[in-house]
Amino acid sequence: MKPSPRDAAVRRLQAAIGHTFADPALLDRALTHRSFSSRHNERFEFVGDAILNYTVARMLFDAYPQLPEGRLSRLRANLVNQTVLAETAAALNIGDALLLGAGELKSGGFRRPSILADAMEAVFAAVSFDADFAAAEAVVRRLFAERVQTIDCGEKEAKDAKTRLQEALQAQRFALPKYRIDKQEGEGSGAWFTVSCDLGELGFVSTAQAAGRRAAEQEAAKTALEWFAAKYPAAGAKHRRR
Repeated sequence: MKPSPRDAAVRRLQAAIGHTFADPALLDRALTHRSFSSRHNERFEFVGDAILNYTVARMLFDAYPQLPEGRLSRLRANLVNQTVLAETAAALNIGDALLLGAGELKSGGFRRPSILADAMEAVFAAVSFDADFAAAEAVVRRLFAERVQTIDCGEKEAKDAKTRLQEALQAQRFALPKYRIDKQEGEGSGAWFTVSCDLGELGFVSTAQAAGRRAAEQEAAKTALEWFAAKYPAAGAKHRRR
């Protein structure tokens, strides 16, 4: 009997992370969104987040022995966030293996960054429950090894877009940007925000959409920073991400 598309996706996911589940129900739970069942993956996310944070912290600690705690913390923040987790999940085609309610399926939930990121964390937890912490740590190391090795360790590059934009504006004595929520769809962890970043006297406003207010603000700040760097090359270039 030919396997269903989801069964095939689940098998590919296990091959990609390098762990075959002895108890497939654990992986199913990790891939179950709250819109599909009351036995969803949110508690798994809690454990998976801790595994991810520890493992990436240890990877950075070992890879960059010269960096102080503050710089290591900023580097970790650049690696352990919704954007990176969603990109990692998308590369593994986790969306094809998700169990979503009809509404989420119709609205494209299998592509939504917040859902992908949450499922990725839940998978780390599921591996630890199926085997042990070492197995889950090995999965995280496999998926994040290249990012850790290639991350830019420069202090200005370790700062987020909002911080870099603020510093670039202050350096030229411009007013700080103002962020406003233009639209919110949904509630709680699944809320989707449209946010604007207004540079005031400079006459530029950028807009971004993301799952979560903070993520949307960061995206809007990134666009504003790129504009500022192009408009004021000498001032903005040193704060722009290479």
